Amino acid sequence: LPAERMEHENSNVVTEFILAGLTQSQNIQLLVFVLVLIFCLILPGNFLIIFTIRSDPGLTAPLYFLGNLAFLDASYSFIVAPRMLVDFLSEKKVISYRGCIIQPFFLHFLGGGEGLLLVVMAFDRYIAICRPLHYSTVMNPRTLFVGLVVTSCTVGFLHTVSQLAFTLYLPFCGPNVIDSFFCDLPLVIQLACIDIYVLGIFMISTSGVIALISFLLLLTSYIIVLVTIKDLSSTGSSKAFSTYFLVDKFLSLFYTILTLFLNPLIYTLTNQEVKTANNRKLKLESIHLV
Repeated sequence: LPAERMEHENSNVVTEFILAGLTQSQNIQLLVFVLVLIFCLILPGNFLIIFTIRSDPGLTAPLYFLGNLAFLDASYSFIVAPRMLVDFLSEKKVISYRGCIIQPFFLHFLGGGEGLLLVVMAFDRYIAICRPLHYSTVMNPRTLFVGLVVTSCTVGFLHTVSQLAFTLYLPFCGPNVIDSFFCDLPLVIQLACIDIYVLGIFMISTSGVIALISFLLLLTSYIIVLVTIKDLSSTGSSKAFSTYFLVDKFLSLFYTILTLFLNPLIYTLTNQEVKTANNRKLKLESIHLV
């Protein structure tokens, strides 16, 4: 394939990149320690969510979204954090050319899929609050499993391919030092031996379009839900209102490193159904132990 041939030619010139984003300063060491702590807390919470949702058929269908969100978070946490910790302990912080292509692939794929999944979850909340009588019809298993989740993953994949397709054809024949602790794609293409101005604009545009569309869809759904809740005064509506603000708190931190840690806490571990299911499992385990 042309892409594979070009990748092979590129790697004959530049076989590895040096990650220069980590230093021995005390501030960076403190940051790494915090990241280690967060990384250790991310996985148990997300695995608990996945296990609970898969093993308890009594949980409602919308929690399928939460299970997928937890899976994306758990996978996302393996992309940068482990490599960062290894580099922190290594004198020579080097990553291969192939590894520097694979890392941003999964970063964009999982990150894009997660952002679109949040839009899907916003649509689910909109139907549940604004069209409750149509919920069971609209959010049927085919729409839930095949339509929305697969679509979000597919769009995330296409976004990733669009970001990396041209990168494979770039000639890297000179500097190989990336001023970051991971292979940040805009920094990688700056090391190419040709003018990458047009490619840089293209990458920013595609990422910006997806981010803007996701933001507008989220904003629209929130406005509609807020207007609907304002006109209602029942107990169920107030519960929906509190759930809405839990999600809103999460969105303010979505694009920071805390997103992977806060997702389980805000979306699922505070969910009453999940807590009830976990308590039920603990009681069963206690009975078996006795």
